[in-house]
Amino acid sequence: MSIKSVALFCGSASGINPKYSELAKKFGRYCATNNITIYYGGACIGLMGNAATAAIELNGHVVGIAPNFFTQGIVLSQDLPEMILVKSMSERKQQFELLADAFVILPGSYGTMDEFFEVITNAQLGLHNKPVAILNAFGYYDHLIALLNHFHQEGFLRPFHLDLLIIDDDIHALFEKLSKYEYGNDRNWLDKIKK
Repeated sequence: MSIKSVALFCGSASGINPKYSELAKKFGRYCATNNITIYYGGACIGLMGNAATAAIELNGHVVGIAPNFFTQGIVLSQDLPEMILVKSMSERKQQFELLADAFVILPGSYGTMDEFFEVITNAQLGLHNKPVAILNAFGYYDHLIALLNHFHQEGFLRPFHLDLLIIDDDIHALFEKLSKYEYGNDRNWLDKIKK
């Protein structure tokens, strides 16, 4: 599978350790040097801003998608060559899902988890067949991954739905997995639940 674009979900904060900002910058540079378009939340702050700025500095293609209620210059970047303004957070997620070839999750919190769980749920339901990946650098998402495994062990998450998720702690390895992704949902299960 050729990955030409990713929707990047990550924090509008930088975290207490500079390693998170460095990770976001490294991700942005990787995308720029590999001609991968980044669709992201349009922020000029936090890891979102770090990734976007790093990509743009290397002439990478970055597109912001943001609800129009955020403030320009304080939250939203004014330096992006392309910004898509929408009416709501829900509409923003719909645009991400429509435009990106894959979804990558870097450190974040509520908003990042909202985006992550929506796209992985939509993959589960067969509403898209695109890869969803967690970049688990520094073990940031170890507890989330343990929780997902707990869901599976307790019988609330089928194994073929757990396997829809790609996880790696290295950017290069993560993109290698994305390029080899094959949608593994159970067709019989999908046929039962959908008209």
